[in-house]
Amino acid sequence: MVRPQHLEESVNAQTRASLTSAQRSNFLSVTARGYMSWRAQSLSLLSGQPFTLSQEARLFTALCAPQPGQQWLDVGTSAGFYAGLLAMAGADVLACDISPAMLREARRREHSPRIQWALLNAEDSGLLDASMDGITVGATLNETASPEAMLRECARLLKPGGQLWLMYLSRTAGPLQTVLGHTLHFPDPAELSPLLPGLQRVHLLRMGSVTFERWEKRAN
Repeated sequence: MVRPQHLEESVNAQTRASLTSAQRSNFLSVTARGYMSWRAQSLSLLSGQPFTLSQEARLFTALCAPQPGQQWLDVGTSAGFYAGLLAMAGADVLACDISPAMLREARRREHSPRIQWALLNAEDSGLLDASMDGITVGATLNETASPEAMLRECARLLKPGGQLWLMYLSRTAGPLQTVLGHTLHFPDPAELSPLLPGLQRVHLLRMGSVTFERWEKRAN
């Protein structure tokens, strides 16, 4: 298991003022406790078609096929959904979040000894270069203060041949996104390649605004 360094310092050095309002809301216990209820319905609501957590789990495991003994980083783990899937596949997982409340909820829900929980800002993780076989990033990409910094950090952390899984709400130019644009980021898939040096996109699936992508880091 890769062990992060200076986790407390990396989070405490970042003041609440530098976080997005979406990130600040995740510090609330009520947000953390209700997260999985929202998560279970969110993709159906946002995509405009039925899409359950079980379907998302099957899609992820079919495309990424995590293997026993691999080292994965789950960025913005929230209540630990992807961390749990990875642990069930036998992978060792470093599941990080900037919110202590979310980490408490994740620990309550997921009990696998394969998961290590970390209070960590994934925009500047302090982890070793090329230390991860795989990285998952859920809707954290929409909420983080700097999606560019987060994606470049993911590219740095992946081993050659490693893979990155993204789930996020992509840009639609709809009125709701216009209103929420001051709170959340809505990336355009076409804009991501320059932010992921050395990686190539191998899968892209869009359902309404919900986007799933799998990227691979080219071998040296």
